Amino acid sequence: MSGFFARRAPDRPGLALFLNAGDPPLPVLADLLRMLDDCRVDCLELAVPFPDSVTDGEVNRRSAQRALEQGVGLDEVLDLIGGIRPHLRHLRVALLADWSHTVKPRPLPDFVGRVAASGADGLLVHGLPPRLRTGLREAVREAGLPLVTTCYASSTAEVKAEAAAHATAYLYLVAHYGRSGSTPTAEPAQLASTIELLHERTTAPVAVGFGIRSRDDIARVHALGADAAIVGSAGVARVEHALAQQADVVDEFHTFVTTLLPASPTRFPHPVRSSTP
Repeated sequence: MSGFFARRAPDRPGLALFLNAGDPPLPVLADLLRMLDDCRVDCLELAVPFPDSVTDGEVNRRSAQRALEQGVGLDEVLDLIGGIRPHLRHLRVALLADWSHTVKPRPLPDFVGRVAASGADGLLVHGLPPRLRTGLREAVREAGLPLVTTCYASSTAEVKAEAAAHATAYLYLVAHYGRSGSTPTAEPAQLASTIELLHERTTAPVAVGFGIRSRDDIARVHALGADAAIVGSAGVARVEHALAQQADVVDEFHTFVTTLLPASPTRFPHPVRSSTP
């Protein structure tokens, strides 16, 4: 097992954040990762940017477009991870890659091997056709790369069981069907029963995402049994705002992070810049 969220205190929910690589620009993003590590954020879902995501709202779509306009692709993202990952003490990085835009043009074993060689801690493939899931599982197992699987609270029992059986990084439980940034619709009882069912079928952590924006939201899903919460578009929006205001993105995002977990002098030091990748 990969140990995602294993370094948190037993009574504290794990925290994962989502960003598109290239938004903010990669040199700034490297400093932002160092800040997240200093703050002991557990995981960053780092996406290779891709256009026109059907599961993303406008905030995340604009973010991906800004990154694509900077020319950021798989090579640049893997170079970033390879340069920064050896310097991270707590933060783990799960790479998110879209099947059609990023993975499909390459032989699957070669793609997975490159991700593993970069030092990424896990892989989530967005939009993978069901017929190719077995091939992906074989490739990540051969490469020793932990896999993030997904299901919805409203998924069938068969889909939930499959996601639970094959999660080796963590299981991303999407709280409701819709686009990122939308308001949660799943009833607490439905989420709680789904989390309980998944825990019965996997030893991987269950992380709940979609509609998670605040410390209260994180506490709510933790109380329902989730091991971690995933905050996506709320953080992306803070990056967008900082860029629009020509503000310091790392400082702005640091302020945002302090609103998500209980603040303490040791958990949230002021971000320190570094010139090394």
